[in-house]
Amino acid sequence: MPALADVIAALDALWPPERAEQWDAVGTVCGDPDAPVERVLIAVDPVQETAEEAVELGAQLLLTHHPLYLRGTTTVFAGTFKGRVVHTLVRAGVALHVAHTNADRADPGVSDALAGAVGLRTTGPLVPDPTDPAGRRGLGRICELDAPEPLARFARRVAAALPATAQGVRAAGDPDRPVRTVAVCGGSGDSLFDAVRAAGVDAYLTADLRHHPASEAVQHGGPALVDAAHWATEWPWCEQAAAQLDAVSQRHGWGLRAHVSRTVTDPWTTHAASGPAGAAPTTTGAPN
Repeated sequence: MPALADVIAALDALWPPERAEQWDAVGTVCGDPDAPVERVLIAVDPVQETAEEAVELGAQLLLTHHPLYLRGTTTVFAGTFKGRVVHTLVRAGVALHVAHTNADRADPGVSDALAGAVGLRTTGPLVPDPTDPAGRRGLGRICELDAPEPLARFARRVAAALPATAQGVRAAGDPDRPVRTVAVCGGSGDSLFDAVRAAGVDAYLTADLRHHPASEAVQHGGPALVDAAHWATEWPWCEQAAAQLDAVSQRHGWGLRAHVSRTVTDPWTTHAASGPAGAAPTTTGAPN
């Protein structure tokens, strides 16, 4: 059975912390480096639900994609929700380790997992990492479908492939537009619009698209847009990471068991459909 320090070394080899963005907060948040690790739970978010799931599972390590303290902190007081997460984990002897933008830029990375889940063939990074001579690492991926399909059908493909969320999947563009080449970026992706336009793809699959950048992208005559829930676009990485950790365990003879959390931690819980498409807006009197 490996020590936490051994497992962390393996995680850092898969997702080197020096490849994270400068603003990011990756690495080990809590844990005893000498403590043995038999089970690992992998999740997108380090929230109370996944902390309790790790405890109930009997895991000694919770590996998450999102940081707990992205902007730092001066307290782990259990009266705050983040402090409560730390206390829950520490009391049960569960370590917390984060692989965020270093996992985004990895080969394979978060966007590879998203592309694989949707059935896309990856041809290269959207924004290549200049430190990778092989040209395989970087942010986002450029992908292809085996055969073109209309945008509406591609949006349904994405919705069927990703975990269900209240948001679902929405698309911008002509529903009948043929889609063959696709740029993908797991998580928030509207900062990569320039690279997407330069790639000349038919569609862009990502999350958290805001009104103005999306509107401007459509007005520029660029690719169709497919917007899914942030959590859903990153969850496939959990399964990919589990497979990578299983391979490391087998190589070292550790007998480590990696589990994937299926707890939906997307913050949106309810979706109400709008009125009929094209219906004129109506106004009501101010509430009394």
